[in-house]
Amino acid sequence: MAQSKLWTKAPTWVVYSLGFLPAAYLVYGVVTNSLGPDPIAVLENNLGEHALQFLLLGLAITPLMRFAKINLVKYRRAIGLIAFFYVVLHLLVYTLLDRQLDLNAIIGDIWKRPYITIGMSAFLLLVPLAITSNNFSIRKLGAATWNKLHKIVYAAVILGALHYMLLTKTWQLEPIIYFTLAVLLVASRKFYPKRKKQTRQNPQTSKTQTA
Repeated sequence: MAQSKLWTKAPTWVVYSLGFLPAAYLVYGVVTNSLGPDPIAVLENNLGEHALQFLLLGLAITPLMRFAKINLVKYRRAIGLIAFFYVVLHLLVYTLLDRQLDLNAIIGDIWKRPYITIGMSAFLLLVPLAITSNNFSIRKLGAATWNKLHKIVYAAVILGALHYMLLTKTWQLEPIIYFTLAVLLVASRKFYPKRKKQTRQNPQTSKTQTA
């Protein structure tokens, strides 16, 4: 238990600060022209990968608490918002820098390229989760409804991992690992006991919970 408590002492702003460091490093790479011959591709791919990593970390919080006694629940919302931040940046780089706001090209990509269709679907699923990741939404929706809504993250993570795997166009190990982790983390919610009823029914304990 002492080890578990150590993980809850850091304030949430520390998580945000650490979470934004990869983005700051990429910005530094752009400014110093150190991202290689195709900086837009490097920027776009890295932002997308960081988004997926944080989404997976958010899903891993419950298994970590159950099996490793590492309690990161108070940081779940921050991790989810950081993940959405990287998703938005990834999308902005694609639309603004890669496609230069060419709507015909963007719509054509969504229509003709399955991995982009899947990626856009994942983004749309994450939008309502990001909008409602606040105490006001929990009070308005009620803890039970809010938790049901945030179960959408399961589908979003699976789609995000699939988007990354199809993006590579070859069977590379890293995307396969991400996709496998996504499937296992989502499956773990089905095959292991859920939280106690009293926790689900208490809005105060649900404020830092996602599905």
